[in-house]
Amino acid sequence: MAERAKDNAEEAADFETAIAECGFGFFNLFILCSAVPCLTAMVFSASALSYVMPSAECDLDLSIVDKGMLHAVTYAGMIISAVPWGFIADTIGRRPVLIAGGWLDGFFVLCASLSQDTAQLMAFKFFDGFIICGPFAVVVSYLAEFHGKQHRPYIMLFVGLCVSIGSMLLPLLAYVLLPVPILFKVASMKFRTWQVFLAVSSLPSLLSGLLHIFLPESPKFLMSQGNYKKALDSFQRIYKLNKRKSRDSYPIKRLTDPTPDRSDDLDSTGRSSTLKERFSRAKRKFLDGIRQLKPMFSNPYLAISLQVYCLHFCQIMCVNSVRLWLPQIFATMNAMDSLGANDTSMCAVLDHNANTKSMDEEEKMVECALHHDPDSYLDNIIVAGIGLVGFLIIFPFMRFQVVASHILKVFLFICIFLVGSLYFVKTSLVTMIVSAVYLTMMGICATTIIGMSVVIFPTLMRLGSVSGNMLLPIFMQLSCLAPFLWLCSLMSIAFLFSLFLKVDDQQSLN
Repeated sequence: MAERAKDNAEEAADFETAIAECGFGFFNLFILCSAVPCLTAMVFSASALSYVMPSAECDLDLSIVDKGMLHAVTYAGMIISAVPWGFIADTIGRRPVLIAGGWLDGFFVLCASLSQDTAQLMAFKFFDGFIICGPFAVVVSYLAEFHGKQHRPYIMLFVGLCVSIGSMLLPLLAYVLLPVPILFKVASMKFRTWQVFLAVSSLPSLLSGLLHIFLPESPKFLMSQGNYKKALDSFQRIYKLNKRKSRDSYPIKRLTDPTPDRSDDLDSTGRSSTLKERFSRAKRKFLDGIRQLKPMFSNPYLAISLQVYCLHFCQIMCVNSVRLWLPQIFATMNAMDSLGANDTSMCAVLDHNANTKSMDEEEKMVECALHHDPDSYLDNIIVAGIGLVGFLIIFPFMRFQVVASHILKVFLFICIFLVGSLYFVKTSLVTMIVSAVYLTMMGICATTIIGMSVVIFPTLMRLGSVSGNMLLPIFMQLSCLAPFLWLCSLMSIAFLFSLFLKVDDQQSLN
């Protein structure tokens, strides 16, 4: 028996076997806690301007098209950086992206909080989106690559839960901070409440960069690079923290992967590399990255990638067209109620927003003062709260294959009617209920797709957000019905694509 155990220990183990031996414990809890600020930072980067807009529109004299451009510019940065970030993460590593990305994103969010005009705000939010795209896409891969098949499905649900919590924290922060009248000057620059709000929203990014300093590189990434020595070191570190045993007692002694062992070539110890050797290594990494892109353009990945990309494009265009404009809609509804308007239907609200430029200065000042009312943020808090509760209710059922296989199709079908019904709502209460259910279902759909595609966040997904936020103001100005017909059409296309996708959250990582 002892000899057989020794032989088994000497056998080369693949990733799934090696990570299973590490178990689940303190290390996993720490890496999950470290991921929370990164996931929250993504929500803050994508949505903070939604809460800033009602307060900042008077200071910056924003038109409805300006608002759409400000919403879209963050995602424009994500479009441009999506492929470079993927290349960097697959050649340099996940950990450097998470550390550098967190610090850089926090820096650009702080710069955005110093903006004195619309152009400056757009520029810094563009760089905010450019940077945050990397850590957010990488953190989900990073989490999946530290967990075995037994726990990996829960990781994807954990990501969705963190996004829901981040979506809850943002309106709570807005409720506490934005109604407070803040105005001070530093030299020639003026700073108001909404700028302080943006500065506070940089904290999750900075914290994310700090926490990931204490974590190792993904062992799956190291194995894919042929660096088995460091991969084994990562496994031993995880094993020690989870099992409370020595690193030497880790039963796996050798690793195996389709990639040849290049540990000696990649080991940074020994003599310093010459310029020629560094150039040769950089060239090899670049060619390795190009080779890793090739499978995406061949079977069986090409067909499934196109389906997922098109589904994401339609879904994200719809959900962000509603989600990012919702705080403005609720703020306008609250202002119209306070002014004694008889009609607070969705059409009346959209018409009111489209015509803000035609108001005189006195009317603008009255409306801006009403936008600072804490009550204008309560509906957003309730919507986020319903999303969080809904996710917690659905969470246990996602472990059943029959639910995981069909929830995407069912929810997308229901959402066609939900987004269409917004055209007919007449009160803020009904608007809140319908939008809360819609955004909750769409959030669960997004999490399901992330799990299916093993964390592929495509460029087309961000393109959907940009297109949606640039086109929605145009549709608003055409007619009230136009944006809802457009959203219903996109939801129908997303539903049709979902019929051809199969969910499998138990497959091994490739």
